[in-house]
Amino acid sequence: MATRRTPTRKVKSRIPSAAGQARKPLELPGGMWERISRKAYELWEQRGCQEGSALRDWLDAEEIIMEEIHETRG
Repeated sequence: MATRRTPTRKVKSRIPSAAGQARKPLELPGGMWERISRKAYELWEQRGCQEGSALRDWLDAEEIIMEEIHETRG
């Protein structure tokens, strides 16, 4: 008795959309990444070194650093 073969279909390769591709991070002006990183670490320590809030710490640090820069320029 012959076995029945399922026909194979060619699958088109899918080209990833721009949203799905890895993006190059924005380049920050000299030393800003380091300043924000240090501040985020300080905030993490102040909050008791709790895991799970890295993004919040980074965004808060970014806001603080941007305010500091704005105040010195103002």
